[in-house]
Amino acid sequence: MNYSKINNITGWICFGIAALTYILTLEPSVSFWDCGEFIASALKMQVVHQPGAPLFLMIQRFFSLFAFGDVTKVAYFMNVGSGIASAATILFLFWTITALAKKVLIKQDEEITKANLISIMGAGAVGALAYTFSDSFWFSAVESEVYALSSLFTAIVFWAILKWEAVAEEPRADRWLLFIAYIMGLSIGIHLLNLLTIPAIGFVYYFKKTKKPTSSGVIKAGIVGVLILAVIQYGIIQYLVSFGAYFDLFFVNTLGMGFGSGVIFFALLLIGALVWGIRYSIKHQKKILNLALLSTVLIIFGYGSFAMIIIRAKADPNLNNSDPDNAFSFLGYLNREQYGDRPLLFGPNYNSEPVNYKEGKTLYRKGAEKYEVAGKKTETEYDKTTPFPRMYSDDPRHVEYYREMMGLDETHFPNLVDNFGFFFSYQIGQMYMRYFMWNFAGRQNDDQGQGSLYEGQWLSGVKPIDAIRLGDQSHLPPSITESKAYNRFFFLPLIIGLIGAIWHFKRDQKDAGIVALLFFFTGIAIVLYLNQKPLEPRERDYAYAGSFYAFAIWIGIGVLAIREWLFKKITPATGAVLATVIGLFAAPVIMAAQGWDDHDRSTKMVAHDIAVDYLQSCAPNAILFTYGDNDTYPLWYAQEVENIRPDIRLVNLSLFDTDWYINGMKRKQNESDPLPLSMNESQYVQGVRDVMYFQDYKIAGSIELKNIVDLLLSDNDEDKLPMNDGKKVNFIPTKNFKLTVNREDVIKNGVVSIADSSKIAPELEWKFNKNYVTKGTLAMLDLLAHNNWKRPIYFASTVPSEQYNGLDNYLYNEGLALRLLPLKADTTVSRSELINTPVLYNNLMNKFVWGNVKNASYLDTQSADDISIFTNVFNNAITGLLREGKIEDAKKVANRYFETMPDQFYGMRSMMGTYFMAENLYDLNDIPKANALIEKAADYIQKELTYLGDVSQSKNKFIGNQNVQLGMSFLNQMSKTTAKYKQTKLTEKLNNQFAALESRFSRYFAPQ
Repeated sequence: MNYSKINNITGWICFGIAALTYILTLEPSVSFWDCGEFIASALKMQVVHQPGAPLFLMIQRFFSLFAFGDVTKVAYFMNVGSGIASAATILFLFWTITALAKKVLIKQDEEITKANLISIMGAGAVGALAYTFSDSFWFSAVESEVYALSSLFTAIVFWAILKWEAVAEEPRADRWLLFIAYIMGLSIGIHLLNLLTIPAIGFVYYFKKTKKPTSSGVIKAGIVGVLILAVIQYGIIQYLVSFGAYFDLFFVNTLGMGFGSGVIFFALLLIGALVWGIRYSIKHQKKILNLALLSTVLIIFGYGSFAMIIIRAKADPNLNNSDPDNAFSFLGYLNREQYGDRPLLFGPNYNSEPVNYKEGKTLYRKGAEKYEVAGKKTETEYDKTTPFPRMYSDDPRHVEYYREMMGLDETHFPNLVDNFGFFFSYQIGQMYMRYFMWNFAGRQNDDQGQGSLYEGQWLSGVKPIDAIRLGDQSHLPPSITESKAYNRFFFLPLIIGLIGAIWHFKRDQKDAGIVALLFFFTGIAIVLYLNQKPLEPRERDYAYAGSFYAFAIWIGIGVLAIREWLFKKITPATGAVLATVIGLFAAPVIMAAQGWDDHDRSTKMVAHDIAVDYLQSCAPNAILFTYGDNDTYPLWYAQEVENIRPDIRLVNLSLFDTDWYINGMKRKQNESDPLPLSMNESQYVQGVRDVMYFQDYKIAGSIELKNIVDLLLSDNDEDKLPMNDGKKVNFIPTKNFKLTVNREDVIKNGVVSIADSSKIAPELEWKFNKNYVTKGTLAMLDLLAHNNWKRPIYFASTVPSEQYNGLDNYLYNEGLALRLLPLKADTTVSRSELINTPVLYNNLMNKFVWGNVKNASYLDTQSADDISIFTNVFNNAITGLLREGKIEDAKKVANRYFETMPDQFYGMRSMMGTYFMAENLYDLNDIPKANALIEKAADYIQKELTYLGDVSQSKNKFIGNQNVQLGMSFLNQMSKTTAKYKQTKLTEKLNNQFAALESRFSRYFAPQ
């Protein structure tokens, strides 16, 4: 068997291992975050959030065909698509490592010995399989997200440049470079991360084409690589579309031609220029120019997948983010304008004061016959700025985090040193190195880390200095020891990778430098570019998977280093086999053994089932307001893919402030009628009524909501407020609103039964809770004013209370949603106790499903967090039933809780829900179960807080303030509860636990 055949067979074996791993562990249905949106959009070819992923959607649509019409299997097969793409990434990684290893070990025209063959194959297998079982890559491989396919394209282009290098002196070798250009163009339709390989590819080209590299040549090659990256990212991806947009502006607004005519003219001009340039380069034998122009053409061809975005936007699908159906909306879509800007090289700190607002570029929108001005982009000028601004957010939560992390007082203005300090401590340390160590050293748990000692740290984070032995689990808290994400690699993959990197630099400085460049640009360079703010809503390790890919190359090369050392002791062939075995057990085997249980999502259905429960919480033809990704995207999936409750209209309040989203809400979607909005498009287009402020006119009493809406929509200057610049704007003169209730309409539409008609309020009165009205809030008020109780209105239970706009006293819990009901305000109960008990009971006992949380082999952080939401549903139902004296029904709900909810605590939040369940069990006179839950919760708190106390003592610094305060407060409350129910022994135990912890933390604070 020749080298090529063995290389291919071994690579495909690695592919098979990876594919089997991912298919066995992938999620059987939709996952959280963007997956629901991607699956729903891929199935029906819809438009996802900016900047789009059209090629990804088309490829996933292909995998959906294997469901053969079974809509419940669509998500599964799209997840399989990610698994296969990830396995293919492992295949190309294997071939990349063997190519690099062969270059180091085998000189040109030298015979490949058996020992060298085993070493090369062993290096490839160890490195590729180590990446197979790396945490971040495995996570993305088992769900329908862009990162699996993006990784594949990265692997292909890096492998392809090594293929070019091997045949660079042969005729037509540059076809490999053109292949790379086309793959990069295609990758734009998946994710831009692939472009970060360009500087490394540039150095491969330079070193191959230059016989004697120089320092100045290396610097120039680096600059050229970065320039090519910039030309593609800005010149091709953005400015080509920008030129087309402004050509269209001229043709439409100046020449009076139709929309798109300028784009067509510009496209013809561009095609003509490229054809002329290519013909010129051939005629005059300009090889570099010809290669550059052909590469540009192929990149544009690949980039052409974005035509799908415009084509489908024209069709007005249900999911149509930004509605990019014309040149300017498409340009804004590509530029991610809805996400705003962040400073990179120069800008403000968090306590910089704005001193001036100057107008930037003009913003355009498509009008009826021509493009209209939507406003000006505003640029803020500050009193103080700094180079390298890393602490720039003025969000109060972020400001507090900056100051606490960097030890800054309120009067200090951060300087360059402070910003570099935050960059290294948070952006590098917390948001890159922590993830890097997760993958190659170990991880204590998967609780999202915001910098605390024992939430989401890598393994060394659990070792308090001078206090706890690393291997002694008896001293570690259950949040670590009971977590399946408690992975211990004993630093072995990290050590092998470092050995491999050092050995590689000693043996082949050029290739090692190229791998290092790939490592830097797909890791630290992303950190520099993203300039992340603290308190991210989720872990962001997926963004750096390319960097971990590069390190996996060095893990493979590490086998060669071990083999070289063994050659001094034993025969070459035996040494090669032994080095491979050592590498396999030190990296992929231990990584697979430790990581399998926290990556096996094969039994988890939480995202799917909670989406079903949200929808089933609602009455027919309802309007359901949601807010975040995880209470919206899975619901989109449920409706668009599985056709679950298509009668419900989902309204995402985060998007409701945009004109394109309101347009979609005014159209029929699935089986849901348009929203009852009176606004016409000219009253809410971009730049019109974006925000309207409160001006107190001291109006006595409450104003009818329809009058408020009419005032806000009025185009009469007399109804507007004059501004200093001479403009007149709409405003609200009072915050006291009312909505008159037609009793007959309420009963006729089934909102309230005849039996409960006495509870109907003649009018809803409330105080608006903001000092301004956005167009999304205006749309909600318009809807409320004109719905006339025809359609049930709900808020998802996860919507922040400020989004209720003051309607809190009229929102009744019916499960995972709060229903707006025209009932007389009950001042005897708190807002959290407003429960529509009969409906809630029916939903819980007959409609809801629970994501298999009790028996799932693994629950990721988001799924575990949702257990608290489920527990709240049970507690609310029991509370409502007890209040109404329905004891037997309450007992049935309690029994269902124990049948469906897991026994394990997933952090303090899930412990809190268990405590409230114990209170309900006491009221049900189920003393043994209540005591058991209380005792279990108290023991959990004691172990967690004892650990934090030991850590605080060893570090002479208070650790875990929030959890300590919370735990102490609950221990204290538990003792009062057990005393109330005369559980003397348990009360005594709780008091003793509280006293012991109180003395432990007394030096830091006085517990309440």
